[in-house]
Amino acid sequence: MTNPLLADWTGPFALPPFAVIGDGDFAPAFDAALTEARANIARIAANAEPPTFANTIEAMEQAETLLDRVSGVFYNLSSADSTPAREALMRDLAPKMAAFSSEVTMNKALFRRIDTLWQGREALDLTPEQLRVLDLYHKMFVRAGAALDGAEAQRMAAIRERLAVLSTAFSQNLLADERDWFRPLSEEDLEGLPDFVVEAAREAGRERGQDGPVLTLNRSLIVPFLQFSPKRELREIAYEAWGARGANGGETDNRANAAEILKLREERAHLLGFPNFAAFKLDDEMAKTPAQVRDLLMQVWAPARRKAEADAETLTRMMHEDGVNGDLEAWDWRYYSEKRRVAEFDFDESLLKPYLSLDAMIGAAFDTAHRLFGLEFRELDGPFYHPDVRGWEVTRKGQHVAVFLGDYFARGSKRSGAWCSAMRSQKKLGGETHAIVVNVCNFTKGNPSLLSYDDARTLFHEFGHALHQMLSDVTYQFISGTSVSRDFVELPSQLYEHWLEVPEVLQRHARHWKTGEPMPQALLDKLLAAQTYDQGFSTVEYVASALVDLDFHDGPAPKDPMARQAEILKSIGMPHAIRMRHATPHFSHIFSGDGYSSGYYSYMWSEVMDADAFAAFEERGDAFDPETAEKLEKFILSAGGSRPADELWLAFRGKKPGIEALLKGRGLLETA
Repeated sequence: MTNPLLADWTGPFALPPFAVIGDGDFAPAFDAALTEARANIARIAANAEPPTFANTIEAMEQAETLLDRVSGVFYNLSSADSTPAREALMRDLAPKMAAFSSEVTMNKALFRRIDTLWQGREALDLTPEQLRVLDLYHKMFVRAGAALDGAEAQRMAAIRERLAVLSTAFSQNLLADERDWFRPLSEEDLEGLPDFVVEAAREAGRERGQDGPVLTLNRSLIVPFLQFSPKRELREIAYEAWGARGANGGETDNRANAAEILKLREERAHLLGFPNFAAFKLDDEMAKTPAQVRDLLMQVWAPARRKAEADAETLTRMMHEDGVNGDLEAWDWRYYSEKRRVAEFDFDESLLKPYLSLDAMIGAAFDTAHRLFGLEFRELDGPFYHPDVRGWEVTRKGQHVAVFLGDYFARGSKRSGAWCSAMRSQKKLGGETHAIVVNVCNFTKGNPSLLSYDDARTLFHEFGHALHQMLSDVTYQFISGTSVSRDFVELPSQLYEHWLEVPEVLQRHARHWKTGEPMPQALLDKLLAAQTYDQGFSTVEYVASALVDLDFHDGPAPKDPMARQAEILKSIGMPHAIRMRHATPHFSHIFSGDGYSSGYYSYMWSEVMDADAFAAFEERGDAFDPETAEKLEKFILSAGGSRPADELWLAFRGKKPGIEALLKGRGLLETA
C-alpha cells in the first residue's frame, strides 16, 4: 500500500490526506524523504559545471521538497496532537535531522559553490531578491560551521546533534508535567468562581475522564482560577504546581537539560569566534548586540518596577483588610488585582466573556483582515488532523490565497501556549505554491467557548502571524512569510492586536452569544479605560524573563541556572510577589530549540515598532486607512525576508521608532 505521505496529494488545495495518515506512516516517510534529499544535495555538490544561482541556490531550494512536506505535517501534529508514537519518533528524529542539517551546511564542496557565487555576486546579474537569498544562504552556512575544519567541524556537528536531543527532551518533559498534573475540585472548592471558570473545570474533568471538575495547568483555566478563587490555600497549591513545571524531580525534570544546553551553546559560539552565545545570536538580528538589548529592557524595567511596587502596596493593604496577614505572595496578586479592578474601574472581566465567544472573535479577526487587505474566508469541510480543527479557504477578489486552519481548544495531547506555523509555505519557484497556515491555541472548550479578553488578544496575535504567512509574495521559500529576523517576526502579530482595541471592531463583533445584543457601551468604555491596568505586573514578569534569558547567554554559561536565575532577579530588584513569566525549567521559548534563545526580548523590541506602526493609521485618522494598509502589506506582510528588517521597517514607516509609544501604550510613561 502506498504511503499517503509520499503519494501525490490530489485533494482540494493539495491538503495533507489527514484521514488516511497513520502514526506508522511517518518513520518510513522520513526515511524516504531523507534519502531523496541526501541524493539531491550530493548531486548539487558534485556538479562538474561551474556554480550558478540556478544550479546551486535554486537547486537547493528544491532539494528537500519531499522532506519539507513530511516535516510540515509531522512537526505540527507532534506539538498540537501528540501521541506516544509521535513522541517516540520525535526523540528518534531529533539527532537524525540535526545530523542531516550538519551534513548539508558543513558540506565543503557545497559551501565552495555557494562561496564562489557570493564572492562574485556583483557580476551575476541577480535580482534584489536573489541577491538577498544568496547572502542569507552564505551566512547560514558560515554560522553553521561550514568554514570549520577537522576536529572543530566534527565537534560542531556533535554539538548540534546533542542540542536537538536535549531540546526535544525539554519539550516532552514540559508536556508531560502539564498533561499529568490535575487536582480534583469539590463543590466547596468552586465557591466564588464565575460560571465560566466552573464550566471550564468541569470540561477539564470530562477531558481527563474524571467524575467531577478538576484544575489543570492549562493557562486558560489556571489564570482565571487564580483571579477569582477566594480560597488562598488552593491558589497557592495551583500556583506552585504551575511554577514547578519541569522542576519536579524524576525523569521529567528539566534543570540538568537547561544547564547542558547553555554550556553547549557557549561552546558553539566559541567555535565560531564569538565571545558568547548572545553575541553570536544577536549578530544576525536587528538589535545586533547584547548591550542594545539590555539598554531597551532596562529603560522599560525601571518604570515598570516602580509601578508594580506601588501596586503591590495597594494590594497588600487590601489583603490585610481581608484579615490575611503577612506578605503579598505570587498566588495573591491576580486575586486582589481583580478585586481592585472591579473597585476602581467598576469593571468585572467575567461580564465580558458572554460577548467574546470564540466564533465572534474569529469573525472579528477575519472581518478586520477583509477591511484591511480584502481577504475573504470560506469555511471548509474536514477532516483535518483533529476533530476540533476548523479550516477556511482564504481568497481575494476570487483568487485563492491560502488555507487557514484553526486549532483552538486545550487538550492533554497539545503543548501549552499559542503559536502559528505553516504546514506549507508560500513560494513561486517551481510553480505557484500557496500556504497552509495553522493557528494553535489553548482556549477552554465550552458550548459555546467563551474567551477572556486576554484570550481574544491571543487569537488576534496569532492571526497576525498567520497573515504574515498567507500574504507572503516571494519567489523563494527560504525568505517566505515569517522567515525574518527573530526580533522582527513579532511585529505583524503584535500590531494586529491593536485592532481588537478599536471600538468599532468590538461594537460590531462583541455580541452576547445568546441574545446577539452588542456589548453595552458602558462596558465597552470600562474595558477600554482599563487597558493599561496592571501593566506594572505584566511588564515586570515579562522583562524579568527576558533579562534572565539574555544574562544566561551573555557571558559564561552558568553551572547552576537556577542559582544564577535567583542572582539575576535579586540584582534587578524583582518584587517579592511577582515571579518570572517563564522560569528556567519551563522556559520553552529558549530551551525547546534556540529560536528565542537570547531573543525573548524580541517581543518588546517588536512592541516598540508595533506601537509606532499603529500610530501610522492613527495619524491618518482611520484604523482601516487603505493607503497605510497597502503599505503595511507591501513592505511588511508580503515581503518576508526579501530585505533586511530595518530596511523593510523604514520603507513602511519612514523613520525609526521610539520607546515613548511603548511606555505610553503600557501606561508607564508618567512614571518614567
